Amino acid sequence: MPLRRGSGDPAHRLVDGVFWRVCRTPLGPATLALRQGPPGVVEATAWGAGAQWALDGVPALLGLDDDEGGFDCSAHPLLHRTRRSHPGIRLPRTRLVLDALIPAVLEQRVTGGEAHRAWRGLLLWHGEPAPGPAPEGMRVMPDAAGLLAVPTWDWHRLGVDLQRQRPIRAAATVAGRMEQCVDLPLADALARLRVLPGVGIWTAAETAQRAFGHPDAVSVGDYHLHDLVVYALTGDARGDDARMLEVLAPWAGHRQRVVRLIELSGVRKPRFGPRYSPQDLRAL
Repeated sequence: MPLRRGSGDPAHRLVDGVFWRVCRTPLGPATLALRQGPPGVVEATAWGAGAQWALDGVPALLGLDDDEGGFDCSAHPLLHRTRRSHPGIRLPRTRLVLDALIPAVLEQRVTGGEAHRAWRGLLLWHGEPAPGPAPEGMRVMPDAAGLLAVPTWDWHRLGVDLQRQRPIRAAATVAGRMEQCVDLPLADALARLRVLPGVGIWTAAETAQRAFGHPDAVSVGDYHLHDLVVYALTGDARGDDARMLEVLAPWAGHRQRVVRLIELSGVRKPRFGPRYSPQDLRAL
């Protein structure tokens, strides 16, 4: 589930077959509930000031805008098998930039557990309760003013260093221009994202995958991804970003789609040496 940031994400829950999503739309907070109806039908209900905006965006969120034209993975057994076992897989498009950018920044240079803890704490301490009958504990991300108001000592308590605080504040300062990226050509949108200090190719790609549903955005610079992709596509135990891009080249235009299929396949890269032991910044 590419939108959910850990099992304790206060903005996303799966409860009794209903997928709950809380977000801050251009019209205000919204809670969205999605449930499977009859075959081929998804039932959507929303609450809050941004309810109608959220409902209007359900088709894009479910990947209706995702164009698979020209994508052929039949020559690779793993990809072909995974695609056949997940026939409805689509890339979501949230149309919300800060909603994707802020958690991506929190994931820079730290483990997933550390990033998810920071995201959870940010929403619990500085977000607001989800509108409507959302499951208990669901929270809306702070708006731009709220992000700018988070004091340095709270970021420290969340384990977020100054290198990650700066791009968050920069993005919040120009939040309007960031949200306009949704209406730009993909190359221009990526370039605008990377103007922000502290936002490089990895963070821009992670944002584009979710906010724009970008089918070709590859997370170059990820600590684990290159090894996973190279192993899944070639069987080689190790790789680097250059090798990853090389093996993904046959699917140019759909490279993120290939990565998503690899993640869904259940393949795990071989492990070498001891696990990384993160340093708890909160203790410094």
